[in-house]
Amino acid sequence: MAVSQDIPFAPAHNTIITTQSATNAWGGERTGSEPTLSDRVVSYSIDADLDAAKHAVTGKEHMTWRNRSDREVRSVYFHLYLNAFQNDGSTFFTERKVLTAHGQLRGNAELEKGQWGGIRLQNVQQNGAPLKWSFVHPDGGPSTDETVVRIDLAQPVPAGGTLALDIDFLSQLPRVVERTGWWGDFNLVGQWFPKIGVLELPGERGATQARWNVHEFHFFSEFYADFGLYDVRLTVPSDYTVGAVGKLQAAPEQKNGKTTYHFVQGDVHDFAWVAAKGFKTMDGTYEGPGSPKVAVRVIYPAEYEASAAPTLKSSIDAIGYFSRTLGPYPYETLTAVIPPYNADEAGGMEYPTFFTSEGYKQVEPDTINQMTSDFVNIHEFGHGYFYGILASNEFEEPILDEGLNEYWDNRMLRERKQELVVATPFTKRLGITPHINGFTFERMTATLFHPADPLAQNSWDRLSATSYGTVYSRTATAMHDLEERLGRPALEKAFRLYYQRWHFRHPSVADLRAALIDSSGNAKEVDAVFNEYVYGTAFIDDKVSDIDSYEVLPQAGVTWKDGKQTEVVASELDKEIDKKRSEWDKAHPDAKPGAPGPYPWHSTVSVRRDGVPTPELLRVTFEDGTHEDVTWNDDRRWVRFDFVKPSKVVSAELDPDQHNLLDRDRLNNSLTTKPNGAASTRWTADISALLQALYSALATM
Repeated sequence: MAVSQDIPFAPAHNTIITTQSATNAWGGERTGSEPTLSDRVVSYSIDADLDAAKHAVTGKEHMTWRNRSDREVRSVYFHLYLNAFQNDGSTFFTERKVLTAHGQLRGNAELEKGQWGGIRLQNVQQNGAPLKWSFVHPDGGPSTDETVVRIDLAQPVPAGGTLALDIDFLSQLPRVVERTGWWGDFNLVGQWFPKIGVLELPGERGATQARWNVHEFHFFSEFYADFGLYDVRLTVPSDYTVGAVGKLQAAPEQKNGKTTYHFVQGDVHDFAWVAAKGFKTMDGTYEGPGSPKVAVRVIYPAEYEASAAPTLKSSIDAIGYFSRTLGPYPYETLTAVIPPYNADEAGGMEYPTFFTSEGYKQVEPDTINQMTSDFVNIHEFGHGYFYGILASNEFEEPILDEGLNEYWDNRMLRERKQELVVATPFTKRLGITPHINGFTFERMTATLFHPADPLAQNSWDRLSATSYGTVYSRTATAMHDLEERLGRPALEKAFRLYYQRWHFRHPSVADLRAALIDSSGNAKEVDAVFNEYVYGTAFIDDKVSDIDSYEVLPQAGVTWKDGKQTEVVASELDKEIDKKRSEWDKAHPDAKPGAPGPYPWHSTVSVRRDGVPTPELLRVTFEDGTHEDVTWNDDRRWVRFDFVKPSKVVSAELDPDQHNLLDRDRLNNSLTTKPNGAASTRWTADISALLQALYSALATM
């Protein structure tokens, strides 16, 4: 049933944003002179007590929220994310049934008796007055979904005023399904407290009026919230290891077999923590220009001790790379958690200053375990920038987080000269250690032949799990190709501008596009990538279709010159040609096959285009070993390039330096006049390496 309200919800569909945000959106660009890094709209003071046996958290939350709008607010909306794991009727589980039928990603575990989770509101008060609440469905999800709740206020919040609520709640963690939950004595506590939605204003992320952006917890969606201050006390059994978002305040306090930890962190938009029995820690530090001294901690189970040091090193390296290429890391802590065996789905998840990784019993250099460990750590840390500091809306624009982060991670790997290793310890002992360039691997998994959804599409209006998965790989590939068109320095400069404008705010895809254009000055190339791949589902498919050559010989027939007719007889011409060939052979007794002869060759290379236009370089190789490069940079569907040279053309290749990885079929980019197995051999090697990578990855799950 529709709920009467003065402030509408953000749309559930047609969420693609093409209009740039206003310059004063979210209070305007942060200059660094403000008293806080972000405009702190909300603050949470939470006391939480973990019942380790029941995997339940009893919480008392005091929340303050500032009404940034120009009108009073009579109702507010909160996320109760854990209710996604309350029953099969949630939006999360309802969508999972359909989307995982066409491709698999994560979150596929089945919950059994006693393993369900959820949040129960026990008491909500405003200035001592008890409030009523009801569940709503902003996206039209099933009536059984309870991931968004409306709380009606006793006193409206005036424009510019502040709301204070006191909330008592009980959070039951689920057995790990996705991102959060328990297994054994391990508790990853994420999305565990009632969290207010975002009230967007006109000019912010495509909004034309004030609106509540408070989507249900969809199967593929992640999170979006206002920046604020978190002051959290966690009480857990004293023999548990604890890590959390933010910085520990003073020494933990012990009482009656339990220990209370006090964490505080400002200028973030979420809070998660871990409590695990028998886990160990490994510590390090990062120091770099513009950043405070960063205390880096890895929390890990004994079974995955081999992963601790590599996780620490790659995390510290990632702080350095992202600080250098985007902006200095602004926080004093970073915590990485390695989940135990059977809790893999809790791995690979990000929160501000806190992320979860993957563990391996062996992490040998130059193996898939070492490469996967490094990549996961770099990727999850990278979210601290694209999801954390830039605070993009992961519900509606996963490209800005998952996609851009995947791209920037691969840039870091490229700088480290670190390729995707697809060797296992066993194949390494056999001397087999194949490697794949990171961007090549992304291209191979990007489903370029039939992209179902634009990259700018929201996370839930997707054809399948496979289509959502291409947000990672197809975005990385598209940004790679844009980098090739603009140049690496220009692209990196543009991303620094994007970061400078939008850090501690909430950009949209349109804001990214504007920053790329404003920095590079190349609207043509930026728009080409955005219109065709970000906002559309276009593809590139250029190919070399034909190579034709003939020797340029004297021609029989009649010609006129100065009013006089001359006729060349074919029989006489043949004798002349034979004579010239004989004389040439005598003068060049050591000439090798394919060397230039007495007559030049006319060669024609035909290229065809089945997709959208893109700048192409055509490299033509001649029989004498020389080559010539020509440019094809127009919208013609086919072109013939003619060459008159001493030798004939023996091969032609489009994009020999692989600038256009979005080309859906690179196998037809080259053609030779003689059988050449190089292309098929290279393709077979790529496929074999990919299969090895996938099989090895599956073996570790």
